[in-house]
Amino acid sequence: MSLPVGALPLEAAPIPAFVALFAPAVAALVLAAAPALRRRGAPASWVTLTASLLATAAAVTLLVTQLREGGSHVWMASWLQINGAGVGDFGVRLDGVSATMLLVVCVVATCVQVFSLGYMHDEKPPAFGRYFAYHALFLFSMNLLVLAPDLLQLFAGWELVGATSYLLIGFYYQKPSAGQAALKAFWITKLADMGFLMALMVLYKTTGTFRWDAAVTAATATTVSGLLFFAVVGKSAQFPLHIWLPDAMEGPTPVSALLHAATMVAAGVFLIVRANPLFAHAPATRDVMLLVGSGTALFAACLALVQTDIKKVLAYSTCSQLGYMVAALGAGSVFGGFFHLATHAFFKALLFLAAGSVIHAVHSNELADMGGLRRRMPVTATTFIIGAMSLAGIPGLAGFFSKDLVLASVEGRYGWVPFGALMATAFLTAFYMGRVVFLAFFGEARGHAGHAHESGGSLLVPLLVLTVPSVALGWVAAPLAHLSGATYELHLVGVVPILAASLGLGGFALAWVVYGRGTLVVSALAPLERLVATRAVNRVYEVGYRRVLLVVADVLGWIDRYLIDGLMNFLGWSAVAGGRALRRVQTGNAQDYVFAVVLGAIALAAWGLLP
Repeated sequence: MSLPVGALPLEAAPIPAFVALFAPAVAALVLAAAPALRRRGAPASWVTLTASLLATAAAVTLLVTQLREGGSHVWMASWLQINGAGVGDFGVRLDGVSATMLLVVCVVATCVQVFSLGYMHDEKPPAFGRYFAYHALFLFSMNLLVLAPDLLQLFAGWELVGATSYLLIGFYYQKPSAGQAALKAFWITKLADMGFLMALMVLYKTTGTFRWDAAVTAATATTVSGLLFFAVVGKSAQFPLHIWLPDAMEGPTPVSALLHAATMVAAGVFLIVRANPLFAHAPATRDVMLLVGSGTALFAACLALVQTDIKKVLAYSTCSQLGYMVAALGAGSVFGGFFHLATHAFFKALLFLAAGSVIHAVHSNELADMGGLRRRMPVTATTFIIGAMSLAGIPGLAGFFSKDLVLASVEGRYGWVPFGALMATAFLTAFYMGRVVFLAFFGEARGHAGHAHESGGSLLVPLLVLTVPSVALGWVAAPLAHLSGATYELHLVGVVPILAASLGLGGFALAWVVYGRGTLVVSALAPLERLVATRAVNRVYEVGYRRVLLVVADVLGWIDRYLIDGLMNFLGWSAVAGGRALRRVQTGNAQDYVFAVVLGAIALAAWGLLP
């Protein structure tokens, strides 16, 4: 069995790599094969949580080893061969990117699962067990994607993540809105995934391999990277395929933190980072990424300004921040996009879980039903405010360092248009997060907020854990950059960091002026959002579906039913009718046959005598 150059046999891979990959898989298989265990609820949660803790410990071990030894290591085994050559390879790739991403995924997943112990406590035992079985399968899918040594295995993890996301978004399947949201997310991302599938076909056709570092021509690199980016637009909710992400908030709040803030949507950005050798040879694709990313960042930030559902504010914020990452990657800053992915994973998961703590206390997602919660829920309020400030890029917090890298990478590109869009987004981000902070935690209590109290330990511990990287991760950017093969210099003085910090602080200051008393003020952008931003985009898809796709489908159905099937049916009927007609001459009487032969001979003779 031949392996790619530089790859070692899979059995030689370090044990922590197997633990990180297979511990969640074993948990998922155990819960799938033991319905009695799953239906008991609590035991299922401990099976999944134990697997996640083991995977997290393994991820820490692998990252420490990678920091000490460095380099890139691949262990593989061929499972599909054509003409003696390995085509489908399964294995593990460990380098700075995969080790860092693995730890991010495992830490966030574990925190979400601990949070879920309290948040989902009121679910019936079968539903509780089913929920944690989905979590185990999701973590395995993400780790399979992160550790993939080539694009084929990455695609397998990519599709499993999509399928598991469908299950988690539609967890409350009794609610029509949840089922519809799950289907919407599934079909939008599957539409985009066709780009990934076609990219694999083109790559294998031209190179005979699925490796992202294969030698390709500029034309092939442009084609493959363009198709991959189309898949990223769907998975990472970039305009115009962003429409599924806000609806996906129909799932439980911990699911929102897991899928749509830290891991699943970040898979698209991770794909670009991992396949950077292809994108590096496709400047046209990167230019499109820069424009789409910066446009999505500004567009989604405008939508977040006017949301009244706290989860939808964070959902549109996720779209916006993913736009930041895509723009940085389009500008050629691979570490900038990847580092913002890592910092965003922690502070956005923190924000979603803190929002879940608030929702758990006030029994509502609406900001109009909150207020004054900083006195009643001091730990939740403090952690949420820290996460909001990190998201806004306030100096000293993790988001400031990663956002500074992104802004510096796009400076001066395309006549400063992307830079201006991202700078405006920085201001809007601070403003809409300040709006949420002041409406939810300041002013007078509204609705059930007057009876709210601080959440229990299983809800607070993950918030405290996630607060640490949300604050401190920016200060270890240099070793992470070195681990990823990049360089990083801290810029606290300069036009970009000073301007970005000023916009962040200015956004919070304006939010204080407008919402400081905790009063819900209708934004001037609300009519624009209702008229153009949300309804117009959804209307385009509705018109495209109902008046284009369905009409085309009806036409094609008619052609298939009456022309293609009709032709086939006519040929079949003709054969049957002809057989019935010919059957009548088969009388079995010898005199009839002799008579027919004589008539035939006479006819042939007459035809031969004709001039």
